[in-house]
Amino acid sequence: MTQPPATTLASDPAAPLASPEQRSFFGHPRGLSTLFFTELWERFSFYGMKALLFLFMTAAAEKGGLGFDTTKAGAIYGLYTAGVYLTAMPGGWLADRILGQRRAVLFGGIIIALGHFSMALPGVFFFYLGLLLIVVGTGLLKPNISAMVGGLYPEGGARRDAGFSIFYMGINIGAFIAPLVVGTLGEQVDWHLGFGLAGLGMVFGVIQYLIGGRHLGEVGQQPKRVEARPGAPEQRGTSRGLGLAVVGVLVALLVVLQGMGVVDLTTAVGLSRAGGLLIVSLALAFFAYMFTAGGLDASEKRRLGVIGILFICSTLFWAGFEQAGSSLNVFARDRTDRVLFGWEIPASTLQAINALFIILLAPVFAWLWVRLNKRGREPSSPAKFSLGLVLMGLGFGVMVVASLATAGGHKVSPLWLVLTYLLHTLGELSLSPVGLSTVTKLAPPRAVGQMMGVWFMSMSLGNLIAGQLAGQVETLPLPQLFGAVAATGVAAGLILALFVRPIRRMMGGVH
Repeated sequence: MTQPPATTLASDPAAPLASPEQRSFFGHPRGLSTLFFTELWERFSFYGMKALLFLFMTAAAEKGGLGFDTTKAGAIYGLYTAGVYLTAMPGGWLADRILGQRRAVLFGGIIIALGHFSMALPGVFFFYLGLLLIVVGTGLLKPNISAMVGGLYPEGGARRDAGFSIFYMGINIGAFIAPLVVGTLGEQVDWHLGFGLAGLGMVFGVIQYLIGGRHLGEVGQQPKRVEARPGAPEQRGTSRGLGLAVVGVLVALLVVLQGMGVVDLTTAVGLSRAGGLLIVSLALAFFAYMFTAGGLDASEKRRLGVIGILFICSTLFWAGFEQAGSSLNVFARDRTDRVLFGWEIPASTLQAINALFIILLAPVFAWLWVRLNKRGREPSSPAKFSLGLVLMGLGFGVMVVASLATAGGHKVSPLWLVLTYLLHTLGELSLSPVGLSTVTKLAPPRAVGQMMGVWFMSMSLGNLIAGQLAGQVETLPLPQLFGAVAATGVAAGLILALFVRPIRRMMGGVH
């Protein structure tokens, strides 16, 4: 299926972007609106369910929950949130080689909706089945919709960064509405009705995506058919065989470690630890393959090295940030005074604060980067990452003080969480949309989808670590737990700041 030749963004980098049809969404290509609203509804479903997930697992059975302890719930929560990003790598590969990004996003949305509807049914079987379906669907949708946003801007530059910031605002409109609606329905009426409402949101997203597909031109329409660099060996069959071999070796290694008693694949905690080993091993294997047999020239290898550095920074950031739905959610439930005018605000609704700040601040950041770029003063991507890590760490520094104030069973004002989420939001806007844009600019053109998948692996590993940390919320003193995260974030950000200049040289002119 092809689109009329009037829109040729993907096939012709010099194609003009000035037609009214393409420039009707805040001065950006019209296709951005289609991707904006698709992602909005997908994030509505994701964050609506996520706001309930940890609370549902730890709620007593007589209150409709699963009655898990926090260690088990944290492990499952981490495995789930890690899984939705880990599957981004095979999802990107399937889009690049077989489906095309356009169809991958469509199929992913349908599978996600089925997953939420499964969780709307009572029973542990449907709970786990729903989580699995959402993981698979998100792996197809998430990396490819982001890659399609990058495809709308073949010219690159600050305008692409601004486009990603607008796209990121759409993500957070869905993330803001979801806890208020899905969270309240699930906590105060019925958990399963909340999960069902999340699925309905994804259905709206799929319908909108189908209707607005005509505005995307040929972006994401076909699998990548870019030839390898002249002189480079043919890689498709080799890379597929090597990938299967690596996965086979890793699975065999896990079996051996299980037999040695190093990991226990029969428990959620053991699976979480094994998952961490698997993700690290896959990332190392992928980077090693790309460096040694990926057919990259020297410039591409240096840029790939930068992605590796930012991969580590992204992992550390999300390991702290993604405790919002777990340890910080529990803090909101158990240690925060949520009574307002005689009504106790559901703990899950506080998950909307971060998204609200992003809705308010994302346009400011989009304007700021373009403004600074015109003046030649825009911070580089590594500098923005450094700032994001420091701000995340400072947010947990606030939580150290808040947790100390809860000694003796006292409950604190929600403003402590509000301040933490503000700092985390400033850090997120400095790092996350910039990271998405930077990967699309640094990645080899023939492997953008796969590199987006690798990028989401950093988020996967961060989420897995966040779940493991959250599992300690009842066994480790909170000032100690939050203090360790705070110190790690600030230290990592400052170390990165020291190496901004050499990293910029490795980027070869990419800002």
